[in-house]
Amino acid sequence: MITSQDVQFYKENGYLLVKGVFSQPEVLEMRESVECIIQRAARAKADANHAWQGDFLPPDQLKKLVLKGFHDVHYHDAAFTRAATHPNMVSVLNGIIGPNVQLHHSKMLVKPPANGAAFPMHQDYPYFPHRDHSMLAASVHLDDADMENGCLCVVPGSHKQGPIPHIGVHYLNHKEHPISSGTPCPAGAGDVLFFNYLTIHGSDVNRSERTRRNVLFQYRDAADLPTENVHFDWGMGLMVSGENPDFNNVKPNYRIVEE
Repeated sequence: MITSQDVQFYKENGYLLVKGVFSQPEVLEMRESVECIIQRAARAKADANHAWQGDFLPPDQLKKLVLKGFHDVHYHDAAFTRAATHPNMVSVLNGIIGPNVQLHHSKMLVKPPANGAAFPMHQDYPYFPHRDHSMLAASVHLDDADMENGCLCVVPGSHKQGPIPHIGVHYLNHKEHPISSGTPCPAGAGDVLFFNYLTIHGSDVNRSERTRRNVLFQYRDAADLPTENVHFDWGMGLMVSGENPDFNNVKPNYRIVEE
């Protein structure tokens, strides 16, 4: 699926766009699954607006923006379990991470037409810091994405800077790191953008009449351990490739408590 030159590009730049990872029938199945999740969330009265707040846009603009986002979509629909372990995905992950790959979590992000919310520039590192920094995101495009409908922008090579202080954990100073500082990564439906969790990235508002739907999977090397007790859930650590070298460290240590 990728070449040694692709792997080297990822190491140098902190990201890699891989074309045609998913077929159009697979993309259509995931689109339908996204819509069903949104409908079920609405019926469950869990359909909140997940647009980021802050000072990166004027308040009158922020209140108009909408983002539909749900974590752990592979718990909601088997289409995303299949996507997370898809042979084409695993092929790329083996090239970038290595033979032993775990899924950390998944989520979906839907920017509706005309008012889909922006993501200011940030690193994913503060949300789930790890020892060896093998963690990466695989952003699966379910629609064609360009600057008009808010495609992802990355800062090539920024992963080499290491962790950078964020404003309230969430995002970087937008005056020092505007979205315009990133390199746009336009992509087609079925393409996947892989980027390290230290790579600075963000996306602008969806100003088009087209929806921008992405499903994002976070992966790590099975030997890479979290350094803080944050962002844990029941299913993190699912092996998508290879083996877990640490027999005693295979799942979060949870217990049921009665209230």
